[in-house]
Amino acid sequence: MKKTGLLLLLLVASLACAQSTPTLTSTMVATPNANGTVDTTVGMPFVRYQTPTAADVYCAGFVSKDRLPDANYVNGGLQTPTSTKFEVGEIIYLTGKGYQVGQLYSVIRELKDVNKYEMYAGMRKLLASVGHPYGEIGRVRVVDARSHSAIAEVEFSCDPINPGDTVVPFVEKPPVTFHGPGHFDRFAPADGKLTGRILLGKDFDAVLGTGEKLYMNVGSSQGVKVGDYFRIVRSYTATIQDPLDSLSFKTQAAEDTQVRSPTYEAKYFTKGNGANIHVSDLPRRGVGEVVVLSTTPNSSAGMVVFALEDIYPGDTVVMDQQE
Repeated sequence: MKKTGLLLLLLVASLACAQSTPTLTSTMVATPNANGTVDTTVGMPFVRYQTPTAADVYCAGFVSKDRLPDANYVNGGLQTPTSTKFEVGEIIYLTGKGYQVGQLYSVIRELKDVNKYEMYAGMRKLLASVGHPYGEIGRVRVVDARSHSAIAEVEFSCDPINPGDTVVPFVEKPPVTFHGPGHFDRFAPADGKLTGRILLGKDFDAVLGTGEKLYMNVGSSQGVKVGDYFRIVRSYTATIQDPLDSLSFKTQAAEDTQVRSPTYEAKYFTKGNGANIHVSDLPRRGVGEVVVLSTTPNSSAGMVVFALEDIYPGDTVVMDQQE
């Protein structure tokens, strides 16, 4: 009886091991899609697009090649001089001509970067060739135009309105089309579509993420329109050219026991046996997606609708097909 019980235990254990050990079958082989890719969470993550709100659209700001007329501007408010910043519901005064009672006006502000720091090589030169950054500060309605200064009420504000801010006629903006969730091809190769660059972030931000605004050096003269989507891509060549990120290429990447240990260099990394592997051969990767909120002839303002990594001014953008 003891021998019989022992045999039964051995039989049960062997069956359990057989069931827990996977076998390589045809069902475990990944089948490529029609485009030659395999859906994975790394290469084809499922993403949800953040849809811009009205505040996103009207507070994005823009870059303009031509400086806008600044003869009409804010010159004070009800509590001047003790109050210099005005928000929703407050009364402000407007200098200039052409104001009409009941009409809406946008308050904008030409901006300057007080830090004067280049976030990527050639940033100042590229920005100067595209235009001047403007912030969209708010919206006011004129309630009285009998005095030398028109009187207006703040109906909407993105940021506090300051004396000196420019006032221009309000123009309604088109809404942005909703984009449903779906798979994002992170390693899509170049396909010849329109390519541009992120000029800078709103408020001169150096690191951008989902929901944040940015400006690109492509606009309506290149066929860009509100609601278009751009893929944000980054190559490893761009990484190795970055003064900070490139430091990681100089660190030891090998295990002590590796015979063929890679050493990263400026243009390529060299293995111990002398074989060169160029950094430019590594695939470019998609790091996020941006939707266009407004355009000028040679620039566009956009919002990041999702980000898989931090996004930086200087990153490349490529026109994406909206499904």
